[in-house]
Amino acid sequence: MNTLLRSFLPVINTRTRILVIGSMPGEASLQAEQYYAYKHNQFWTLMFDLFENGRIPHDYPDKLHTLLKHRIGLWDALSSCYRPGSLDSRITKPLPNDFPALFKKYPQVRTLLFNGQTAAKYFLRFYKKELTGKNYYVLPSTSPAHASLSYAQKREQWQQALQSQYT
Repeated sequence: MNTLLRSFLPVINTRTRILVIGSMPGEASLQAEQYYAYKHNQFWTLMFDLFENGRIPHDYPDKLHTLLKHRIGLWDALSSCYRPGSLDSRITKPLPNDFPALFKKYPQVRTLLFNGQTAAKYFLRFYKKELTGKNYYVLPSTSPAHASLSYAQKREQWQQALQSQYT
């Protein structure tokens, strides 16, 4: 029997301009109660490579502080779902997070970075009209399940999307 999984609260503040949207936290993240906690997920490595010259983060609060310092927030497309294991392909009964309310509270968010195709798929299924007036990019997933691109290739695409928002 599958258990209902629930995602985390958004990581965001009034300075946030870019929102990274994942699909749903995996088992390791849910267990740790931290975004991108699975040791083989490349998200934090990528962010610290791009923004902190490869500095190793001290802990989870350091990771969140660093993102927010660079005006980047985090949330997931889904509020809840059923999923055995961590593969997005096994998600059933997805329910979305309330992005209209989030964007109303934080209207300064202008760019959405989808961490993989699945995150974009679920966001677009429920909230396509919320893209109006926003820039958005569907980027390669930082998950180890997405192994068709090398770290360098993923880094290049993430860097291009992020640089376009800072220039």
